[in-house]
Amino acid sequence: MTTAEHQEFLASVRALLTKHAGSAAVRAAMNTELGYDPVLWRLLCEQTGVAALAIPQEYGGFGASLVESLLVVGELGRTLAGVPMLGSAVLGAQAVLLSGDATACARLLPEVAAGARTVAVCWASESGWDERGVHETDGVLTGTAHYVLDGMSADTLVVVTASGLFEVEPRAAGVTRRSAPTMDPTRKLAEITFAKAPARRLGSGDPAPVLPRLRNIAWAAVAAEQVGAADRCLEMTVDYAKSRVQFGRVIGSFQALKHRMADMYVLLESARSASAAATASVAANRPSAAEDVWVARVHCSDALTTIAAETIQLHGGIAITWEHDAQLFFKRAHADAQLFGTPQRPSTRSA
Repeated sequence: MTTAEHQEFLASVRALLTKHAGSAAVRAAMNTELGYDPVLWRLLCEQTGVAALAIPQEYGGFGASLVESLLVVGELGRTLAGVPMLGSAVLGAQAVLLSGDATACARLLPEVAAGARTVAVCWASESGWDERGVHETDGVLTGTAHYVLDGMSADTLVVVTASGLFEVEPRAAGVTRRSAPTMDPTRKLAEITFAKAPARRLGSGDPAPVLPRLRNIAWAAVAAEQVGAADRCLEMTVDYAKSRVQFGRVIGSFQALKHRMADMYVLLESARSASAAATASVAANRPSAAEDVWVARVHCSDALTTIAAETIQLHGGIAITWEHDAQLFFKRAHADAQLFGTPQRPSTRSA
């Protein structure tokens, strides 16, 4: 449950996004090489401090928590703005923190908090999100990382391997970045190949706990984004049903359509509850975090997929045209359901 302070903060974020991240702005940005509007990202960082939220004060952040960061991710889900909040300010910053490398934190995180540096996490092999894609030998990396969020534009790469986390300069010798095709045009992914690329080890601790923790954070963040997107889909559908006239009546007055929108609302609110529980659990690193995140990952993916499909149906023919935003939310729904991998059924998961 969000507090009054959270609501006030989110109101300021939403006001900024309403002014600078409307449909036309998002569409213009998604066709650029960067994939997002750098002016919007600068405004979000300077006026509302979104990148600094979950970064400790000693590293230039606000020392808040993942709760506040994921609330912002949810707001961004409403607009589909592709700014590097999820990829850099959440996952990138958390990966650096999880490394336990105080020197690297002091060097990298103040710029991440200010929005001046973006960090991309490379942690996916071709078959899924794990540490098997890239290997380290004697301080150099070999292999290919797939599905790297904002990987083409990142200023720093953090590579997850079986032997630990490594920092790589994107323009270093042996590093090749290629844009990856995506279903969702509002989100940029990259494929990054390392051919004996020089790397700096982050931390000296056991890397084994890092990947599960990072995956929990990622799934909780995507669930928050899915709730924001579903909320916007329902809002668009209700507004359309109030204005579209057929057979001499607004279509929202037909009982069958009321029932379908009521079902969308129930799905949305249950997803909102699941997402909030997962966010709180992950932020506090509770023992139940893995289970809470699993529930949110499954339910929020199903909810957004269903709600986006109903949005298409209830808008009729206009929803499948390029000019209408419903098709963008539909693509985001299906892309998010696969982003950062999909969970196994509880009976087959390890404890």
